[in-house]
Amino acid sequence: MKNKKQHKKIDFDYQFGFSMPEKSVHKTNVGLRKAVVTEISRVKGEEKWMRDFRLRAYEIFKQKLLPKWGANLSTIDFDAITYYLKATDRQSKNWEDLPREIKETYDRIGVPEAEKNFLAGVSAQYESEVVYESVHKELEKRGVIFCDMDTAVKKYPSIVREYFGTLIPPQDNKFAALNSAVWSGGSFVYIPKGVHVTLPLQAYFRINAESFGQFERTLIVAEEGSYVHYIEGCTAPIYRTSSLHSAVVEIFVKKNARVRYTTVQNWSKNIYNLVTKRARAEENAVMEWVDCNIGSGVTMKYPAVYLAGKGARGEVLSIAYAGRHQHQDTGAKMIHLAPDTCSRVISKSISKDGGRSSYRGLVHIAKGAKNAKSSVVCDALILDERSRSDTFPTMNVKNASARVEHEATAEKIDEEKLFYLASRGIKKEDATGLLVNGFIDPIVKEIPLEYSIELNRLINLEMENAIG
Repeated sequence: MKNKKQHKKIDFDYQFGFSMPEKSVHKTNVGLRKAVVTEISRVKGEEKWMRDFRLRAYEIFKQKLLPKWGANLSTIDFDAITYYLKATDRQSKNWEDLPREIKETYDRIGVPEAEKNFLAGVSAQYESEVVYESVHKELEKRGVIFCDMDTAVKKYPSIVREYFGTLIPPQDNKFAALNSAVWSGGSFVYIPKGVHVTLPLQAYFRINAESFGQFERTLIVAEEGSYVHYIEGCTAPIYRTSSLHSAVVEIFVKKNARVRYTTVQNWSKNIYNLVTKRARAEENAVMEWVDCNIGSGVTMKYPAVYLAGKGARGEVLSIAYAGRHQHQDTGAKMIHLAPDTCSRVISKSISKDGGRSSYRGLVHIAKGAKNAKSSVVCDALILDERSRSDTFPTMNVKNASARVEHEATAEKIDEEKLFYLASRGIKKEDATGLLVNGFIDPIVKEIPLEYSIELNRLINLEMENAIG
């Protein structure tokens, strides 16, 4: 976010755009250097293996180039970012014990109410560290582990070392390398064999500081025959300068297990959201990504499933909304490595007020993936002449027995439907909102009720004055 380019016009009503006075018990100097990486590791009290991992990743980051495809990332100034900020010196298990400004932030967002009503566990990250964690005692008795990643590195090092960085190594891409060097916070979830977690686990990520980078690291291991639904939500204040969110998510779904990972992302438009997410599904395992991208100025995110075991299934259900000053470059990757695997991708995008949405996908059928099946459906809704939607599908089929389908549509709001609704006394703006909600309904209905209501509300807010 180079200084001459970082001042963006922010002209929309954003519910979570408030900020609190910045406070910290530890904060690194602005910019990224080897000394900053070492300092982060030292402050966290990490062992040598993790410090060495970070330093190797830092060297890889320096060598890697920015992607030449997708959104324009040339305005990112890595020397203008603060990479670590610890807002409080303690983590709380009692909501009332949080520092006043952090508690007020999450009270306004609604996290305590969500926890009380329909969550099995909740984690709240503020800046670089998780500040609050709570999990139902019954889950702990059944061997479920739900904690922040920093705690996991110290308390469960054997599990973490077995999986950490194996699905997404630092050399995967520039932002995976950056995360690997400076990661902080995030979630560690371990579900023992045969255990079904019936209520969702949620993590909430909040950026409060200006010109800041948040780099959480999430690792989920679902043992044989287990089930878990993990939900993440994200917000940040509106500032005149840009901030960077670059997370890494690795998920291991063992034989006959099922994991659903839902994201409702509503970053403010001054955020670059550049995330790498990948899962590995073993025999008859099911991995489901539900990805809802409403906010940020730029998003580049392509959840992936490596279908490594016979009969494994993968699914990505994606919504992307691109309004003024937004480029949503989202999609999915399905890598079929074993026989009888199947995948499904449903992507819905909405563009208005000059926004740009892109679907960027990859389906790969390996030679050994006999009888693999894949279906990709991309639907784009473009609400005005200034907006744009693109589809960039790639399909590599190495086995003749595979069945691969791809369907893409681009459309405008149906004027006849608008006229019909108007004839029934419905205002044009409200009618447009109804039609947009109908367009995304196949994905919204896959989200828990409380979140689907919030998602529809967010879409309706964005749709105000879309036409007219």
